Amino acid sequence: MDGPDILVRTLSQPTIPDKFGNFWQYHSRSDRHSKVACWTILFDLLQHSRALARHIEACKVVLGVNQQMRDLGTNRAKNLDLVISRPAEGQLARIPASMSDLALRWGVRLTPQQRATLTRLPDLREGLAGDVLVALEAKACMTAHVRALPRLFDELTSSHSTVHAGAPQALAVGYALVNASESFVSADMNKYDLSERHPTVNQHPAHAAGRVVTKVLELDGRTGPAVNGFDALGVTVISMRNDGSPVSVVSGPPAPDPEDAHSYKQMVGRVAQSYDETFADI
Repeated sequence: MDGPDILVRTLSQPTIPDKFGNFWQYHSRSDRHSKVACWTILFDLLQHSRALARHIEACKVVLGVNQQMRDLGTNRAKNLDLVISRPAEGQLARIPASMSDLALRWGVRLTPQQRATLTRLPDLREGLAGDVLVALEAKACMTAHVRALPRLFDELTSSHSTVHAGAPQALAVGYALVNASESFVSADMNKYDLSERHPTVNQHPAHAAGRVVTKVLELDGRTGPAVNGFDALGVTVISMRNDGSPVSVVSGPPAPDPEDAHSYKQMVGRVAQSYDETFADI
């Protein structure tokens, strides 16, 4: 699986500007991290789902970015990061983007081998969304872990609730990025030109990331069409100081073991298997 490697290489680049002249790797008011994370899931999913590959080649499915879905029970709308759906009638108001186009737009950094793989994959393109088949939502907890935890849990819960209320047949996929770095430079705490002053640095307790991972793993899983929860849920633990230094994947605790059901590898495998079993005959 290439996803975590692509994600940390991309996040290592400070590309998010603020009004003070700084460029950030992560900013709480930017959705760059979530879009790139979901892109990487699709990149791996396209390599592991035979049915999805056939459907793309037959123009049976399209890609949606920031797709709005509505919880019919509460009448609340929520934008999902990326969805795969049946195409609806009509055309986009702009030229539809492909996976390659989105990689360029979002600054996804690929190795030559990964770029060659992308050129061989079926050409999944944007389109007007009809019936949603897969909905991806990625959230991050980078700093102030204890304070951020309730909101993270609630946002992920509302994600699968919205998906299944509006599209009971869809696979709801949740992905959490948890930062285990002992220090972090927050854009919210450094609203000034960092070339003129030293940054304010947040210090993280050693147990903070583990506490978040434990709570995320308590999210409901879906075991049948009448059950509410995620069809697949994954956690990737990273080390990110947000000071321009390289971002890395944490492979040991508190990250899930690669064979754990909530590891990135198992999450993608579960989505691929579920898609092939559920939507083989669309």
